[in-house]
Amino acid sequence: MQRRGLLASAVTLAAPRIANAQAVDTLRFVPVADVTVLDPFLAGPDVTVQHSAMIFDTLYATDLDSMPRLQMLEGHSVEDDGKRWRLTLRPGLRFHDGEPVRADDAVASLRRWGTIDVFGMKLMSVTDALTAVDDRTLEFRLKRPFPLLPNALAKPATYVPYVIPRRMAELAGTGKLKEMIGSGPYRYMADERVVGSRVVYARFDGYVPRPEAPSWLAGGKVAHFPRVEWRIIPDASTAAASLQKGEVDWWGDVPPDLGPLLRRDAKLAVQVQDFVGGEMIMRFNALYPPFDNPAIRRAILPAIDQAEFMTAIAGEDRALWRDHVGVFSVGKPMSTDVGVGVMEGNVEKARRALGEAGYKGERINIMVAADYPSLFAGGTVAADLLKRIGFNVEVQTMDFGTLIQRRANRTAPAQGGWSVFLNLFNGYNRYDPAAHLGISSTWAGWPKILEIEALRDRWFDAPDLAGRQAIAREIQTLVWRDAPYIPLGSFYPLTAYSRGLGGITRGASPFFNVRRI
Repeated sequence: MQRRGLLASAVTLAAPRIANAQAVDTLRFVPVADVTVLDPFLAGPDVTVQHSAMIFDTLYATDLDSMPRLQMLEGHSVEDDGKRWRLTLRPGLRFHDGEPVRADDAVASLRRWGTIDVFGMKLMSVTDALTAVDDRTLEFRLKRPFPLLPNALAKPATYVPYVIPRRMAELAGTGKLKEMIGSGPYRYMADERVVGSRVVYARFDGYVPRPEAPSWLAGGKVAHFPRVEWRIIPDASTAAASLQKGEVDWWGDVPPDLGPLLRRDAKLAVQVQDFVGGEMIMRFNALYPPFDNPAIRRAILPAIDQAEFMTAIAGEDRALWRDHVGVFSVGKPMSTDVGVGVMEGNVEKARRALGEAGYKGERINIMVAADYPSLFAGGTVAADLLKRIGFNVEVQTMDFGTLIQRRANRTAPAQGGWSVFLNLFNGYNRYDPAAHLGISSTWAGWPKILEIEALRDRWFDAPDLAGRQAIAREIQTLVWRDAPYIPLGSFYPLTAYSRGLGGITRGASPFFNVRRI
């Protein structure tokens, strides 16, 4: 099953005509899909994270070694045996509207972030008070030491703790935020936005980069291009031709079947961009039948063949994907293969387990995003598999922005809610239990698995790496028992760009530090 073919059957929009004239002062980028969600606190698809990283900045930032570094901060001090952190903003920080960045903006942003992000919720649960001491100083007073505070505030994936103006923080994550005002290296040009066609950013001349060398999201962020244009090109063949002709400079997510073609073009570079590895998951609504029953969720596990899903979304080249993948990022400290053999690709075994679990034939709806090639391909495989197991399946196809809104709906599936959806996790969203959405009871699906929550709390307090790894193994065992979600494999998407560009590093596409050479 080829991803490109699946997309062609779902999206038939006419591709935009692109002028051949090359503007050397404009970086022209083709994202995987349009940015249907602009609010970084509302949802976290890769395009929203990429969009937000241009506009907003964070107090700390994650480097290529996955370590937190000072970013908007000049420094910090830790007192009272680790229970008092004072963070000092760099001087001269300004928002795009000219207003200075103040500590109370940071406080309001972090308080809002701490209500929606799983890592943020943990930090806020051990925080007695978060206050602005003066315009440049904010203070955490903690109930007990929390040495991972910089890691939380450097979080590079959903949801990122961006600092936004205080007035925006009150609306962030509600669906009512209309402004996109940050303090990052680029400004969002709302007046040039054309839905389904173009997103435009202009260099913020008031941004002062840090003096250190860049390291992924940390260090000096230099906006070499006065202007960045995202060109929305749904058709993969058109996007490939545009890149080869020099009509665009960079294609963010290349379908694997087009990788060999682009590699043969001496003008282009093709590489794996996500060095941690993304993951596709199947998430269930645990509030309503049939998936309020863990035995019914668990019954699906024997039928899962991760290779089937990965081939559909990433092609035949096994260098671009991994199967037999568990709960945590492959090759990272918490990764374990404990229990992965429960996924056997045995549909008949799953059918028997479903009957034994008491499934009564309730109709389930699976939400499938048509505008994300990987999600559409994976959703197609998932819907077919659920039907073969014996579920009464209704496929509901929509754009990803609509899916985001629907998945927050807690009403019953028959009243506008949902039963199942597929999601793509950035590698950092499953790096460890701190930020893992799939094991959270607060994320869409709302499974209440108290043992997992308790283990996650213990993980934060574990004295060493060996202790944290042991807890991660326990968590993975419980995921196989209660199946709040099912991992469907890990993949490493390709990106392609003109060899006339320099400064493109591995990781989620940061547009700062990219330049013409």
